[in-house]
Amino acid sequence: MSGSIGPLSGPTSLRAWWAQRSPAAGAAVLATGILSVGLHLTGDEVLSRVVLVLACVAWVGLVADFGVRLTQDRQRLRAQAGTPGALTAVAATTVLGTRFSALGRQTLAEALLALAAVLWPPLLTAVVRRWRRRMPGAVFLCCVATQGLAVLGATLAGAGATAWLARAALVLFWLGLVLYGCALALFDVRQVTEGRGDHWVAGGALAISAAAGSRLVAADSARMHLWNDDDRGVLRTVTLALLVLDLAWYAVLLVAEVVRPRLGYDVRRWSTVFPLGMTAAAVLSVAAVLDVPRLKGPGQVLLWIAVAAWLAVAAGALAEARAGIRSTAPR
Repeated sequence: MSGSIGPLSGPTSLRAWWAQRSPAAGAAVLATGILSVGLHLTGDEVLSRVVLVLACVAWVGLVADFGVRLTQDRQRLRAQAGTPGALTAVAATTVLGTRFSALGRQTLAEALLALAAVLWPPLLTAVVRRWRRRMPGAVFLCCVATQGLAVLGATLAGAGATAWLARAALVLFWLGLVLYGCALALFDVRQVTEGRGDHWVAGGALAISAAAGSRLVAADSARMHLWNDDDRGVLRTVTLALLVLDLAWYAVLLVAEVVRPRLGYDVRRWSTVFPLGMTAAAVLSVAAVLDVPRLKGPGQVLLWIAVAAWLAVAAGALAEARAGIRSTAPR
């Protein structure tokens, strides 16, 4: 009897473990994708493309998981769609689109933007309806998803000289900041010392906002004349202010981790890796676009800190997956 169960136990236990995954697991795609973007900005192109492949494989896994739940477990899918973690699907899609645009794959990037734009309104609406007091750091994903659309929209606008897309991205940029303010009012500040990983999104949301601002500045050209001097000055000032605030959050959260260590793997730690990588990418982007070369060195240091964090969390995820598959195996 045991011989007949053995060959089937692997796939069966894998499916059982996969079915228990939290929507927060989508942050792994987001974290991996932003590392690819950061490595591209530092010129580590080969490593960036390797990481991009990993992000794409994980993204395809998310799409497949969505398809399975859509056909077999719609009740659970509807329940998960109202959680902040569901917005990682939008954010991860925009980050991959931004990376593909940098590779010159504009048609693919446009398709990813369209997909993210379709997902964004219903998911954001479902999440906002469930807002309440004292929420975890995942509440800031409403800002992250919105600014992800702004980043990709501004990137594609600059690549294709599409003025309307740049202006739409500008609207999303300001909306993202409004959503950040709302999320901050609902955020439980005790999460700074008690959170299991997603509290770092409080800073990551500011980082992607700063990246969006820098992309909007970069999107302007002599062909489009998007912003006048006053507009450009406001964008530069706001972008730099967002970056300073992000770095301040980074310092506060890092000190809190040292004072109150939270060791051990948790799937929400992917939401720590994303802000680390996003902060590095934002610093590097601002350094290049706003011509602040002194930021390049710190940006590179922050990026390799994010890479180290990714490796640590990935190792924890593999160990957790191995244990989860064993625990769900037929006996």
